[in-house]
Amino acid sequence: MEKLHIALLQNDIVWEDVAANLAACEETIASLDKSVHIAVLPEMFTTGFAMSATRYAEEGDSTTISTLRRWAAQYDIALVGSYIAIDNGKCYNRGFFVKPDGEVTYYDKRHLFRMGDEGKVFTAGNDRVIVEYKGWNIALFICYDLRFPVWSRNVNNEYDIALYVASWPQVRGHVWRTLLMARAIENACYVCGVNRVGEDGMQLVYTGDTMAIDFKGTIIDKVPDGQQGVVIVELDGDKLQSFRSKFPTWRDADTFTIDIQ
Repeated sequence: MEKLHIALLQNDIVWEDVAANLAACEETIASLDKSVHIAVLPEMFTTGFAMSATRYAEEGDSTTISTLRRWAAQYDIALVGSYIAIDNGKCYNRGFFVKPDGEVTYYDKRHLFRMGDEGKVFTAGNDRVIVEYKGWNIALFICYDLRFPVWSRNVNNEYDIALYVASWPQVRGHVWRTLLMARAIENACYVCGVNRVGEDGMQLVYTGDTMAIDFKGTIIDKVPDGQQGVVIVELDGDKLQSFRSKFPTWRDADTFTIDIQ
């Protein structure tokens, strides 16, 4: 496996201003080193964690996805994050993985944040999504998914990296940091958690804690708390495979099935 370079973007999102957020993101993506393979953006990176879903929901290859496709091709980089989508009249907190060749894979957030009434506005997804890119298998998750280890379970090493994009408030920062490390350790994989900073339209404050963690639960690098910024991390597939071979806890994992309701 070749080494993978991932840029984690910790943004301050302008509340419900798609154009402003797209412009700010392009400026950052355009400035990245050409060695970067993937750039990861926070949850709902064009609007913030807004419940005005029908106002901002996009259908098909609309503004956000067409723009991401253009960036991916122009800057030769894969892009990951989430935005507000509408499909057959239902709104989704929809994750995306956009490749430079224009291929787009979607992941609809499975666990909707009950305490924020997300489930009253959005429809939950039913499918786990793993994307193959440059010889790596990458699992896509969104924010509240992090609290549910069964959904994240890495059965037979089916993925190498778990990406969590989030709008996770400062008040629960300890939970965010702890669970990111737990998911990395229990799944013997790299984990990247990308969170926003700033204050949203609901007066919630975010301090980021955007970070990459290795398969032993060690923080590789992180963006400074409370600041907009980018950290670029190098993930080593050979080290991951060596660890899994020498310490194969995955062979003793319990079998299970997930009942989707």
